Amino acid sequence: MCGRYSITTPPEALRRLFQFVNLPNLQPRWNVAPTQQAPVVRATAAGRELSLLRWGLIPAWAKDPSIGARCINARADTVADKPAFRSAFRTRRCLVPVDGFFEWRAENRVRQPYCIVLKSGEPFAFAGLWERWTGPTETIESFSIITTEANETLKPLHERMPVILPPEAYAPWLDGSVEEVIGLLRPLPAALVAYHPVDQRVNAVKNDDPACITPFTSQPAQLRFI
Repeated sequence: MCGRYSITTPPEALRRLFQFVNLPNLQPRWNVAPTQQAPVVRATAAGRELSLLRWGLIPAWAKDPSIGARCINARADTVADKPAFRSAFRTRRCLVPVDGFFEWRAENRVRQPYCIVLKSGEPFAFAGLWERWTGPTETIESFSIITTEANETLKPLHERMPVILPPEAYAPWLDGSVEEVIGLLRPLPAALVAYHPVDQRVNAVKNDDPACITPFTSQPAQLRFI
C-alpha cells in the first residue's frame, strides 16, 4: 500500500539520477496525495522526460475519471492481467521519483504515521504505470504505483510496500519487455530501508511542508525510531 509520499529533491539532482532531458520548474512536495499532480519519468522518442501526471490511473476505457481514485496502487501479482492495468503494464511504464513515503500503525488507540526512507538518504523510484484517458472535454494523463509484499523491516507497519527499483533497473523497467520486467516486482532488501515517526499533521492533505517528514520526538523513546 502507498497512499502518501514526498518528493523534495531539486530538479537538477533528479535529472542526474533519472537522466531525463527536460528540466521543469518542479516545486518540493512533502505530502503528495492521491488525485494530485506529481512528477513521473517516462520514455519518449526524444529520450526520458519528467512530466506531471495525476496520481490514480484512469484506464483508457473508463466512462469517467472517478475510477482513478480507486487505482492509486496496482498489485504486482495481478498487474499483468487486471483490466485496469494490463495495457499500461505492457507499454506504458514509468518511474515515480520519491524521497520517502508514509504508512500508519495503530498505537495507543491512535494511528501513528511513519515516514519510510532509504538509509542512504538518497531519492529513489517506485515502479509505476501511466495511462492517457480522453473524455468529451478533456484529456488526463495519470499514473499508478505498483506494490508488493513488505520486506522484514516494514512488515510491522503494513503487509505491503511499493516496488522500489534500484538505479540499474530504471532502463529495463522503462524499455524492457513484460518478460524482462516481471522479475523486478519484488521487495527492496530490508537492510536498505528505515522509518521514523512523524507528526499527525501529515494526515491532512492540506498540510504540505517540511514538518510532515520531520522526526516526531514527543513520543516515548522506544517509538522514536525503529
